[in-house]
Amino acid sequence: MAQFFSIHPENPQPRLIRETVRILRAGGIMAYPTDSCYALGCMIGNKAGMERIRAIRGVDDKHHFTLVCRDLSEIAHYARVDNRQYRLLKAATPGGYTFILEATREVPRRLLHPKRNTIGLRVPDHPVVSALLAELGEPILSMTLSLPDEDRPLNDAWEIRERLEKQVDVILDAGACSLEPTTVIDLTGETPEVIRRGRGDLRPLGLE
Repeated sequence: MAQFFSIHPENPQPRLIRETVRILRAGGIMAYPTDSCYALGCMIGNKAGMERIRAIRGVDDKHHFTLVCRDLSEIAHYARVDNRQYRLLKAATPGGYTFILEATREVPRRLLHPKRNTIGLRVPDHPVVSALLAELGEPILSMTLSLPDEDRPLNDAWEIRERLEKQVDVILDAGACSLEPTTVIDLTGETPEVIRRGRGDLRPLGLE
């Protein structure tokens, strides 16, 4: 049965953040708010947690996770970033974007695109996520919380509890999130390519 924490969306209680991270370090998975949709998350090394998240989502190993990072320096630890890419990342983080970049050797092979050696990374603009990442000290392995055969992600923590309390270990209720997923931008080519238009505005990036 999942723990259910009502957490302040702007000033998250340190005690609840610490307890959530304790659960993650013990091998747990969480449902948590972001600046786009609610998401499912676990630690990078939690292989069993990855499979549990895939089972909830009803996806196979071809569906990729995102690394949710604290800042640009953490992104640069897990992805190769040149000056052009850095300028774009700096303009768009934190925010509702996911960037596809070439992975470094720090990324476990099981997380990579099988043919391209790439990984999706993002820096959300949400105080709860920032507090979790600061306490955890490493990125969160994450996937949008949408269920099989449903068009929209789950947006209400009480509904998440009702439907998933036996499948996750902790649910963080910080109120409703957006129903719009992130904008996904592939930065591995000579010019940025918009893979999916979502919450992140393209105009500040000059990609409109």
